[in-house]
Amino acid sequence: MEGQRVPFACTIAGSDSGGGAGIQADLKTFAALGVWGCTVVTAVTAQNTVDVLASLTVDTHIISRQMEAVFQDFPIRAAKTGMLPDAATIRTVAEHLPPEVSLVVDPVMVATSGRRLASPESLSAVCAHLIPRAALITPNIPELCVLTGRKTITTTDEMIAAGQEILAMGAGAVLMKGGHLTTERSPDVFLSADEQFIIDGPRYPYEVHGSGCSLAAAITAYLVRGEALPDACREGKMFVSCAIRDAVPALSGRRMVNPGSMISDAIPRRK
Repeated sequence: MEGQRVPFACTIAGSDSGGGAGIQADLKTFAALGVWGCTVVTAVTAQNTVDVLASLTVDTHIISRQMEAVFQDFPIRAAKTGMLPDAATIRTVAEHLPPEVSLVVDPVMVATSGRRLASPESLSAVCAHLIPRAALITPNIPELCVLTGRKTITTTDEMIAAGQEILAMGAGAVLMKGGHLTTERSPDVFLSADEQFIIDGPRYPYEVHGSGCSLAAAITAYLVRGEALPDACREGKMFVSCAIRDAVPALSGRRMVNPGSMISDAIPRRK
């Protein structure tokens, strides 16, 4: 009997030992949306919802071999990037990504605490090698500020102006996340050469670890399922809003995004 046809996607990111972000969150999101997830691990971290205790960058030779392995054997139509720890990693990923693969870039540059994660060399490499290759880039407001050299962004109009600069760098489109705005709702702004619209969503009264990872992964999953990019962004926003609503608390009290909540009702429970 012919095997079931399943869409494939790839996440190129760091491992989160707490399972709330990074490759673990990406794989949970892919699985929840019926997509087979392949992985390229760029870093191994010892982390939880509170802190990163240690981190080990994967050698670029191993990164390139992982990419060779997954892209030569699986029909991957789209990939997403997350944590790319240094400029050498960024150049390696850009060099080994097949040209026909759509790329969603989640520019992991600023920690939730506000600590900047990207060195000047990494920022230059992202702008030179990844943004021109990206079908979509999904910055939050602190990352948007870093990418465009702004000190603050406080309105959707300012988000749009910054997004125009991202498009000028060569990106196909940009989805700017409004979670850091001080508004009652949480508006994301989609911008491309042809379209501009706001995707509104609820704001929950708690921070969630891994929401950016899950959003970019969900958009990637919808792309490989055949959705057009604007629709994939709309569907991805709805998906991650539910995953935030059903977020799982750790012992610290901080919550982790829960992509599996949308399929958990289908799993038989023991009485």
